[in-house]
Amino acid sequence: MSSYGQPAFDDQGRPLPDSGHPVVGYARTYPDGHIVERHTHGHAQLLYALSGLMRVATDAGVWVVPPQRAVWIPEGMPHQVTMVGQVEMRSLYVVNGLEGLPNDCEVVAVSPLLRELIAAFAEARLDYAPEGPEARLSAVILDQLRNPVTATLHLPIPRSERLRPIVEAVLDDPADPRGLEDWARFAGASARTLARLFETEAGMGFRAWRQQVRLHEALARLSAGEAVTSVAYAVGYDSPSAFIAMFRKALGASPHKYLRREAALPPQGLNA
Repeated sequence: MSSYGQPAFDDQGRPLPDSGHPVVGYARTYPDGHIVERHTHGHAQLLYALSGLMRVATDAGVWVVPPQRAVWIPEGMPHQVTMVGQVEMRSLYVVNGLEGLPNDCEVVAVSPLLRELIAAFAEARLDYAPEGPEARLSAVILDQLRNPVTATLHLPIPRSERLRPIVEAVLDDPADPRGLEDWARFAGASARTLARLFETEAGMGFRAWRQQVRLHEALARLSAGEAVTSVAYAVGYDSPSAFIAMFRKALGASPHKYLRREAALPPQGLNA
């Protein structure tokens, strides 16, 4: 056992060799639709994909993770990962207690520099030398992860009995156009009561929550190769322009620019 505490575990629950380093990397490829069942790690984890899209589900909700984003998962947090498209997964396991690192599960923006660092480090030997190039890379990675830029890709899942049928219906069909007045009749509660419950349990209003559902579904469909126009209508927008405006506001780029970035060649590893 190293001085850093418990060893890291891969996504199958197998302990990675104890390297004695604050950061270790892991690389794996998964097919479309593969599910890594609910599990935990003894270290914090930065979960990233060079290509494809991941959905990470925890007790606090669902995070969607496209290639320009990564998700930080604190030590001991149970989570399940679903792959959308073929996923070139890269994981970094980080020891607990390092100053300045996130405390909560959150999606973080991945800069071009951090993307290169993750891709390179995930291919590094676990027994790298303490003064070698991998150790210097790990120090830069930790600097990049301190005070990260977070991304609004979290979908909280309300769990009260009154909201459950609404939540399940919208998740099943994000294009459902019904507003809270319609859902009030469906749920047997006033629209005001439902609005208050969404604010309390999801931290946002119903319309904002439904938009997050639609964004999650749109990202999955775009990653699967669907055209922007068909995706716009499939997730409930009246026009492609309205969908593009929402997408750009949420992710900082139009769907076409997002897809071009996703299709970019993956960075090379340390030994390229």
